[in-house]
Amino acid sequence: MRMLPLVLLPIVLPAAAQTGPTNAAPSPPSPVRVIDPAATVDGMAISGLPPQTLPAKGCAAFLWTRTPSMTLVAMATTDPTALRLSLDGTAQDYPISAQNGIGGLGFSQVTEYKGSGVTATLQVTVRNDASAPKNGSISDGTLRIERSGHDALVVPVAGAIGCA
Repeated sequence: MRMLPLVLLPIVLPAAAQTGPTNAAPSPPSPVRVIDPAATVDGMAISGLPPQTLPAKGCAAFLWTRTPSMTLVAMATTDPTALRLSLDGTAQDYPISAQNGIGGLGFSQVTEYKGSGVTATLQVTVRNDASAPKNGSISDGTLRIERSGHDALVVPVAGAIGCA
């Protein structure tokens, strides 16, 4: 049996041939959601609220971020029971859908609010002020926001509670 030498020759193609035809249309960019920095707090997809007033009856918890900006991002009320948030630059109230645990001053440890494709879960530790029974504070809390078609967002919060 006879062996034939096998020689491999590298084939060099011009750069244009390696990347494909130059007259092909570019592929469409992947969908990227751009967040307007003016409508965000610390780069999160939540906006700050303007100054809020204490409701005529019941209690309200004013919640600030526990981030460098310390921005007012939510207000929870007990009468009516709702949570005010500003998402995509628009403030809206979301009604309560569930609650669990005793927090104090009309608030629960965990409260869920739902509406318009948004589910917001507020988990807080309420501290009552013994010297002022209609006041309290939230030393530790989280606000979890879930929206259809968006990533979930968890915001560390703290705040003050006032009652009418």
